[in-house]
Order: sequence, then C-alpha cells, then structure tokens
Amino acid sequence: MFTGIVEELGEVTAVEQLSEASRFRLRGPVVTDGAKHGDSIAVNGVCLTVVETGDGEFTADVMQETLKRSSLGALHTGSRVNLERPMALGGRLGGHLVQGHVDGTGEILSRTPSEHWEIVKVSLPQNLSRYVVEKGSITVDGVSLTVVEAAAHWFTISLIPTTLALTTLGLKQAGDPVNLEVDVLAKYVERLLAAGVDPLTAKEDQQ
Repeated sequence: MFTGIVEELGEVTAVEQLSEASRFRLRGPVVTDGAKHGDSIAVNGVCLTVVETGDGEFTADVMQETLKRSSLGALHTGSRVNLERPMALGGRLGGHLVQGHVDGTGEILSRTPSEHWEIVKVSLPQNLSRYVVEKGSITVDGVSLTVVEAAAHWFTISLIPTTLALTTLGLKQAGDPVNLEVDVLAKYVERLLAAGVDPLTAKEDQQ
C-alpha cells in the first residue's frame, strides 16, 4: 500500500526486452536504501517487485499484462520516473490509500500555467469516469492529487511548485501518457451497492 507522495525522481538506466516481459533497471538511491529482493517499489504509480539492488539501483521485471495496462511500456533508458516505497504501518498518511494497481491510462491534454501553480487537463477513460469526482482523490503517475474539475472524458488537477519540481508531472507535455489509479474505496462501495448490500443495514444485522 502506498500514499501517492513521491519520495524520489528516479531514472531508467536500462531496459531489457524479455519474452512477453521487460526488465527495467532504475536508479533511486533513496528508495533502494535498505531495499532487498522481494520488496515493493512504486514506479510511476505501478507497484513493482524488486529483483536485485546495488549501487543505488534496482531491477524489476514487468509482465506483459502490466505493460498493456500502464504507460511503463513507453519508458526507455534516460526516462525519469516517480518512485515511492510502501507505506509503513503507523506512519502518516500524507496522500490517500494507493494500491499501485493502475486502472488505466490517460493523456495530458493541456497545461495552463499561472503565477503559483499550473492547471493540467488529463483525458479520462470512459470506464473510470464514474469514480472521479470534484475534490476527490486520484493518482496520476503515482502522485496523489485532488481533482479540480471532473467531466465525462477529462479532469483537471492543480500542481504546486513542489510537485512540478520533484515529480515527472513537471516534465510531461501535451500528448504524453500517464498512469491513472482511482480511489479504491469508491470501487468497493460500487460493488457492494451493485450486490444490493446496504452497509448500514449489514452493520445492524451483525449486532
């Protein structure tokens, strides 16, 4: 489980194409400090398993399913990436609950700079539209953000200077793909209601 608060702006140092998979080597001295085989690290919002670590770098194998469902397939040597270690139990939840399981990809549609922040418009797949609401939370390339406006096929986010400087969102241009993860709590509520379960009634029945 992650929080969507990026710890480090890392870099892809090598990409090896395997049979129906890719092996990435990424540089991230902060997130690899103490990391070992089997640990999880979120890369642009995608939860990956560490295969090897050393000299401030780690390798991770990315299966074909992940490459199809995320924008990781577009990464190449030199690409900058957002990195985050899993949330420690008992720590502060700075963003919101993020699983690192990408729900789909969007595209940067436009950027509108202002004096103290920048408004970014992102396309939204139709199947995710119902989970995105004004003032709600969404994860874009692993960054926990608050939705400013929500429409049927797009939403906007407001990026402060810190986010622009310390994450890849400051580097993205119109037309670039981004990974999207919607709030998992909304999906659970939808599933319960579709099954005809009233959370309040269910609680009363258990008492």
